[in-house]
Amino acid sequence: MSSEREELVARLIDASRALSTETVMFHTAIAERQGLSAVETKAMDYLARFGPLTPKQLSERSGLAPASVTALIDRLERKGTVKRTPHPRDRRRLLVELNPEYARSIAPLWDHLIQQVRELCATYSDEQLALVADFTVEAARITHEAAARLTDR
Repeated sequence: MSSEREELVARLIDASRALSTETVMFHTAIAERQGLSAVETKAMDYLARFGPLTPKQLSERSGLAPASVTALIDRLERKGTVKRTPHPRDRRRLLVELNPEYARSIAPLWDHLIQQVRELCATYSDEQLALVADFTVEAARITHEAAARLTDR
């Protein structure tokens, strides 16, 4: 690998590290403002992105132990952010879903960030955005796999 390429890869890794840290701090600020933990808000993000999940599915996606997920769901339900509903095809199971009123109430906390990212995107071509999106998806997949290795999942 050329030294220029090595420097570029190092710059990208450093930038990814900075983005990761700032993202965690942003989510922590949102969580604190809502009286939640960062893990609670990220569990709710899984529900927002993937729709209602069984506790087992939430455990598998998050890498959290099943007992931890049960306690997490209990806390979130007490706080009114999620609700348990019967599974439509299996009465023995239940689904956990995001409370839509709660989701609407916190949406404005994201407005500034989303607006700024949209403005940043406007400075890139469609081809550049496609490349950045592909890289980001793959980096997220790699990060998820790394977390799974650490949790033996």
